[in-house]
Amino acid sequence: MSEIVELNRPILAVEVRDLRKEFSRRDKKAGRFARKKRAALHGVTFTMERGECVAILGQNGSGKSTLVRLLSTLLFSDGGSAHVFGHDVYTEPRPVRKLVNRVSVEASFFKKMSAGENLHYAARYYGMGPRETRVKIPEILTKVGFPIDRRSEPMENLSRGMQQKVALARALLTSPVLLLLDEPTTGLDPRSKLEVQTFIREVRKTHDSTILLCTHDLAEAEALADRVGVLDRGELLFLETVPEILKRFGVDTLEEAFFAATGREFEAEVDEDDEDREVFA
Repeated sequence: MSEIVELNRPILAVEVRDLRKEFSRRDKKAGRFARKKRAALHGVTFTMERGECVAILGQNGSGKSTLVRLLSTLLFSDGGSAHVFGHDVYTEPRPVRKLVNRVSVEASFFKKMSAGENLHYAARYYGMGPRETRVKIPEILTKVGFPIDRRSEPMENLSRGMQQKVALARALLTSPVLLLLDEPTTGLDPRSKLEVQTFIREVRKTHDSTILLCTHDLAEAEALADRVGVLDRGELLFLETVPEILKRFGVDTLEEAFFAATGREFEAEVDEDDEDREVFA
């Protein structure tokens, strides 16, 4: 009977079990060439249903960006497992890459090319035809609030916020099944932030996308996510609905819950996670 139940169980969008990742950095106290390891993630376990939006909150260096890179096949883990719609992220990277798209604060572009040219290149890379892209690219740039009069300018002339809109448009261009958002509204003005959040809701609704949102914006997490988790020093402390979190800690706000869980105030982030600097230090 148990085998029948297992066969009928729907495939989870994301299934992470005991995921671990370590980075090495200089150990100045031990000598010029000495290095020591730091656990960016240790024992992270959670699941996501198809169509669900989960938000992960955490301060600089908490491991949020590492988690996104692992799920998008950009890093190898040091232990544990991760599956995206039944595919092993590390032994089956090709099918995973077809299902996943990622937006992060360090998105890269061809700097001499315009927003439109970058999107056309991405569309052709993903196998979209010219006729489809001529319609879809202007439409998606409008929805993320990218002004018409800036679309022919080189990316190097655009602000970080403007580039972030193009990064989001590029990720949503192919209607990914799993959308990994690493600080998607960082650098945007309040109006643009609301436009992007509205578009994220629309993509989720119209394309049945599953969304993992890593953010330092507490209001954004509460507004967009079905469940919210806190990642602290590489450890996922909990992943629950907002009412469950508030009840768990007997508080009125997510910020109070974060303090109760970690013993620290929730500080606004000004840059991506620290692990990048540690890897290449």
